[in-house]
Amino acid sequence: MFEEFRGKSILVTGASTGIGAAVARAFGSFGASVGVHCNSNLAKAEAVAADVRAAGGKAIVVRADAADADAMSQAVEAVATHFGRLDILVNNAGSMLARVPLADASMEHDRQVLDVNLTSVFAACRAAIPIMRRQGTGNIINVTSIAARTGGAAGAGIYAAAKAGVSTLTRNLAKEEAPNNIRVNAVSPGVITTPFHENVSTTAQMEAARASIPLGRLGTAEECVGTFLYLASDNLSRYVDGQIIEVNGGQFMP
Repeated sequence: MFEEFRGKSILVTGASTGIGAAVARAFGSFGASVGVHCNSNLAKAEAVAADVRAAGGKAIVVRADAADADAMSQAVEAVATHFGRLDILVNNAGSMLARVPLADASMEHDRQVLDVNLTSVFAACRAAIPIMRRQGTGNIINVTSIAARTGGAAGAGIYAAAKAGVSTLTRNLAKEEAPNNIRVNAVSPGVITTPFHENVSTTAQMEAARASIPLGRLGTAEECVGTFLYLASDNLSRYVDGQIIEVNGGQFMP
C-alpha cells in the first residue's frame, strides 16, 4: 500500500526516540530516504538510522538544536541536499522541558519552550517550503498535542500555548501553500508512553491520565504511526489539508 514512499526524501525532526523514531523506522520500512534529526541523543539517532537502512531505506543523521532557528533551517537544507529533494517534512521535535506554573515561570523558560516547540516548526517550514515549491509538490506534517485543545495539566500552560500555536500555524500554512501543491496537516497525540514524560510526569500523573481515557490505557509511539503514514500518502489523503488529527484513545473528542 505504501510503495509510494520508496525513494521519497523525508525529514523527521526529534527522531532519536519516541514517536519520531517510530515514524522514521516506518518510512524506512517502505524504502524511503530518511533524515533522522536529533540534538543530544546522537547514539540513539544513529541506531534509528541503522534500523532504517536494515529495513531497506536510506538514512542520514542530522544534528541540530530545535531551539535554534538557524540550525533547524540548516538541517532541512542538509537533508534536501543529501537526497536531492525533500518530499515530506515531519515536525516532531518538542519538549515541555519542565512543569512550571505560569505564575512561577521565568521569561527564559517561556522563551525556551516556545522556541523548541513553535519556533522550530516555523524555521523548518520556512526552509522547506521554497524547496517544495521548486519541486512543485510537498507534504508537511506537524505534531501538536492534546494540550493544545485542553490547555494542558498544571504546569504545562506554556507548552500547551506553544502547541496551540503549532495547530494554528498548520491551518494557516495549509491555506497559503495549497496553491503550490503543498499539503500541511498535523497529528495531535494524547498521552503516549515515550521518554517525553520521563522527566515531566510522575507516576500519579500518568495514572490519572490513564483513568481519563475511554480505551483504558496509555498509547504507544507505534500506535501513532498509522496517522502519519495516512497523512503522508497522496494515495490515501490527497484531499486532506489543514487538518488536526487527534490520536488519544478517546481522552478528548472534539
